[in-house]
Amino acid sequence: MEKIFVTRPALPEYEEYIEEIKSIWETKHITNFGPKYQKFKKVIKEKYNYQHIDLQCNGHMMLQNLLSCIEPGKIITTPFTFVSTTLAILNSGHKPVFCDINRKDYNIDADKIEELITPDTVAIVPVHVYGSPCDVKKIQDIADRHHLKVIYDAAHAFGVRVQGEDIGTYGDASMFSFHGTKVFNSIEGGMAVLQSEEMLKEVVARSNFGISDALTVYNGVNSKMNEFSASMGIVNLRHIDDNIKKRRKISEIYDDELKDISSLILLQRRDDVEYNYGYYPVFVSDSKFSADGLMKYMEQAGIYSRRYFYPATNDMPLFQDYNTTPIAKEVSQNILCLPMYADLTENQALDICSRIKEYFQNGK
Repeated sequence: MEKIFVTRPALPEYEEYIEEIKSIWETKHITNFGPKYQKFKKVIKEKYNYQHIDLQCNGHMMLQNLLSCIEPGKIITTPFTFVSTTLAILNSGHKPVFCDINRKDYNIDADKIEELITPDTVAIVPVHVYGSPCDVKKIQDIADRHHLKVIYDAAHAFGVRVQGEDIGTYGDASMFSFHGTKVFNSIEGGMAVLQSEEMLKEVVARSNFGISDALTVYNGVNSKMNEFSASMGIVNLRHIDDNIKKRRKISEIYDDELKDISSLILLQRRDDVEYNYGYYPVFVSDSKFSADGLMKYMEQAGIYSRRYFYPATNDMPLFQDYNTTPIAKEVSQNILCLPMYADLTENQALDICSRIKEYFQNGK
C-alpha cells in the first residue's frame, strides 16, 4: 500500500502558481512589502471581512512580534501546544505561566485561569487547539475584569467561525499560521488579525527591524513575508473552501468508522462552530493500549500518524521548573493525530480505520 503521511501540503496546479509569479520578473520586487504582499492582504481582507491585518514570514515570528507590543510580565497560557507558543512568550520578554486544559476539547480551562492571575500578569495567550475554539467569552470576561490583553494563538484555526463570527474577531489580536502543514498555506507564513490600528502599526514596524518613519524605535526583527510566499497564498486562497469540504468528508468517515471503538475518545465538536477540519485527534482511553502502540501498529502498514502534542510543553527540559498541569500531561501521553489532508482519498481513510480496528481487536 502507498505510504500515508499524517499531513500533506495543499498545492495548486503548477501552471496556476507560475502564472501568479510571472509578474515578479517584471517588477523585480521580491520582498519588503511588495505588490504580491499587498495583493495577498487585500484578497484576505475582502474574503473574511477583516479590517486590520498583517502578513509575516511565519506564525511564530508573528506571535512573538504581537507579544513584544505588550509590557513585560507574566503571561498565562496552555502547555498543550506546539513549543512555538511558549518560545514566543519567552523571546518577547515575558514569563509563561501554565494553566491546565479541559478534557472536552483540550483547550485551556477557562475556569482555572483566574486563580493564576497576579499583579505581574499582563496577558492571556490561549490556543485554539486543533482549530477548536476556546471559551472566548469567558476568557474575555476575565481579561476585562483584570485589565489583561488577550492574544490568541490561532495557528490551527484559519477559516473557523463561532456562532457565525470569524475566530479572528476575538481578543486583542489573533495569530494564524500559513505553514505548509496547515489547512491553508503560503509555503511559510503567518497572519495577525488585530483590533487596534495602533498595535498593527507597531507589529509591522517590528517585522522590519523596528523601523517607523525611517527610524528604529522598537527592538525589531526581520520577519517580512516574501513575494513568492504571498503568491502561493493568493492562489491557495482560491481553493480553501473546496479543501475544507474534502477534509470534512474524511473527518466524517473517521467519525462513522471509529465511533464504536470503546477504547477511543473522539474530539467533541460543537454545533455552533464551523470547523476547518485541520486535525483529527483520537484519545486512547484504555490502559491496555497506548497512543504510541497504535502509532507503531499503523506504521507497520505504511500509515504515519503523529503524537501531537507530546510531551506537554512543561514536561520538556527547558520548562520543567515551571508549574505542573496534570490533565495536559495525561492528554499528551494518550493523544494521537490521524492522517488528515485534502488529497487523502476516502478509500485511504477507510484503510486507516481498518488498521485502527485491527489494533484494538487483536491487541498489541
